[in-house]
Parts: sequence; structure tokens; C-alpha cells
Amino acid sequence: MRGRWVPGNKFTLLENGEDFFPRVFECIAAAEREVLLETFILFEDKVGKALHEALLTAARRGVQVDITIDGYGSPDLSPGFISALTSAGVRVHVFDPSPRLWGYRTNLFRRMHRKIVVIDGTRAFVGGINYSADHLSDFGPEAKQDYAVEVEGPLVAEIGQFVRAQLQLGQQPPDGPLKRLLRRKPVQPAPGALPAAGDADAMLVTRDNRDHRNDIERHYRIAIRGARQRIIIANAYFFPGYRLLRQLRKAAKRGVDVRLILQGEPDMPIVKIAASMLYHHLLGAGVKIYEYSDRPLHGKVALTDNEWSTVGSSNLDPLSLSLNLEANVIIKDRAFNQHLADNLEKLMQASCRQIRAADLPESPMWVKLRSFFVFHLLRRYPAWFGWLPAHLPRLTPAEKLLGEPGVDHINEGQAS
Repeated sequence: MRGRWVPGNKFTLLENGEDFFPRVFECIAAAEREVLLETFILFEDKVGKALHEALLTAARRGVQVDITIDGYGSPDLSPGFISALTSAGVRVHVFDPSPRLWGYRTNLFRRMHRKIVVIDGTRAFVGGINYSADHLSDFGPEAKQDYAVEVEGPLVAEIGQFVRAQLQLGQQPPDGPLKRLLRRKPVQPAPGALPAAGDADAMLVTRDNRDHRNDIERHYRIAIRGARQRIIIANAYFFPGYRLLRQLRKAAKRGVDVRLILQGEPDMPIVKIAASMLYHHLLGAGVKIYEYSDRPLHGKVALTDNEWSTVGSSNLDPLSLSLNLEANVIIKDRAFNQHLADNLEKLMQASCRQIRAADLPESPMWVKLRSFFVFHLLRRYPAWFGWLPAHLPRLTPAEKLLGEPGVDHINEGQAS
């Protein structure tokens, strides 16, 4: 059952592709029975080809491999890339491979944005890192700063159970709204017991468009509300709802050291414009804002006080909080909390510019008018986005799509 604390886990922080890719590929190479992988983006570049080879090698020695990619985030994989996998026995599932309308992609919302790997049911990876070369520093100025965790211990069984349940749900035939409403949820077997690997209590928290619409945001708000010493949030796409912003302001006003690490060199200009619209309101309450300026920030991590931390795929923006399918792990562990805090402190000191009220060149009257508009918008947007069409996860075997016309490469500016 998701949303419960599971004791006895160990977490290893992985920073950027330099840490993440070698470790994932090493574990896939050692897999004996099963590899489950979900990702928003899989590019056919040097990283994607390395993953491709690792999965092929595993499948050829008898490992059952299931990978799920998003139809919007990964639309341009070649037929040869896919067919090599399926010919080796890899089951490739595509989430919502919607057709184009007048040449435009129609699957803009409700994306499968999770990044999860589970190996043999005993080791898992959760975070924000996609399988693309722009997560490596040698990519250049557009290389992304990001995080994931390696998970060992009893929580891995729960993560594996969740991924298998999504595969089962996504392969069910479509049906009408009344039938979906009346259909009972399938009963899932309890995760098998795994030995303790560490001292961390942890839980898997997900967001979907049926039963867990605001779980990730709710856990953020609970942690912020309970903070007494410090809050550090590093998030690439920051435009949260009114209630989360209100909790941040209230925390700062009661003396909590609240720090936000946001994009200073964004991969999409609108990201910085949106976040900067909140600066006056946050700075006025005592929240400290740091813009990471070395390269685009892609991380989705946070911590409070000396124990609570989270790492995952969820941004703090309308797409992640109200539309996308997301997954975060929440960790209660002093050692991990301190390690993440040290990493983020180093990032703030070496690579960030602190934004102060004096740096914002706007007139007080304009600020008041804009704040009035923005915060009334933020009060309402979760409900507004909820009106957009929702659908059950629909997975299509990739081999069924091989005969369809090709699609263009991914647009440069997409939240990932």
C-alpha cells in the first residue's frame, strides 16, 4: 500500500548522469530475472544507445525486460532501435501514443513523467534523470543538473509492485466512463519481504489522475508546515499552487530558514518568467531565493529540518502537480538529509546567485497588481486543470507503432 512508512531502507544520492548512468547500467548487467524501467525521455543518442545495449544483453541471457516510455517525451525512436529490442524479447510499452492532428501532437497533457528502475525486485532507482546525453556535463552549457537515488531494502518491493500494477492497468482494454467508475480496483498481492538494508524509513508517493491526484503536493505541505529549522527546495519548474506558497511564507515568518534553488539559466525562458512573478511575494515574507546559473537546473529535491527529504520526478508546477503521472520517494533519515543538505549548500555557494528585493526593478504599484492577479490564478489553477480530459494509462506495444509515419524530433523546450 503506497503512502505508508516502510522501515529498514538505504538510499544513495546520485548526482547527474555521471553518477546515475554507470550505476544503472551496472545493475542491469548484473540482473538475473527482471528489469522494470519507466522513463519520460529516451533519446537515441550515446546514452540511449548505451541503455539499449544493456537491455539487449540482459534480455538475450533470459532476463525479462519491460520498459515504458512516454509517447510525447520519446516520439522519435527509429524502427531499428525498437525492433532490435522487441526481437530480443524486450517488452516496450508506449504511454499514450496519440495521433497527430494537422501535424501537431495531441498528447500534450497527462504525460507519464516518472523515472523508475527496478532490478530483480531487490534494487530500485527513482529520480528526475532521463536517458539522454544532456544529463552529462560534456554536453556543454545546456547540460542539466539533476538527482536520483538508489534504493535498497523493503521499499524496493513496494516500488516494484507499483510498476507491475501500472503495466497491468495500462494493458486493460479501454471502456466507458460508467464502467470505469464502477470497476473495482484489482487486488494486488502484498510485497514480498526484503531484509533491512539501512536505517531509513521511507515511502513511495505517486501522482495520478484517479486516486492520488494531490499526494505529492500534500506531503510537501505537511513537511513545510512541520518544519522548525530549515527548508531547502531545489526545483526546476517552480510555479506551485496557493496553498504550498502560503505554507512557505508562513514558515519563513515563524523563523524557519527557507531557501529555494530555482533556474537562473533555464532551458525554457517561460520557466524563469513564471517563477520570478512570485519573487516579491516570497522575498517579502523572508524566503531566500537562489538562482542556479551554471547550466539548466533539472532537479526535483527538497529537505526539511534534519530528517525529512524527497527525491523524484515531480516539479512544483501545474503540469506535475495537476496533470502528469509522477513518482517521488520520501525519506526519513538524518544521514541522507545531511548529505543532501551538504550537496545543495555547496550548489548555493559555488553556482548560485542570491536574489534580493533590491535586485527586482519593478514599481510597487505594478508589483501589487501583478501579485493580485497571480495569486488569484494560483488559488484556482488545480481545479481548472482538473477540467482537462483525463484518461486511464493506456500502454501500446511499441511494435504496433512501427508501421506508423515517423514524427519530428522533440521540441527543444519541454519540461522534463
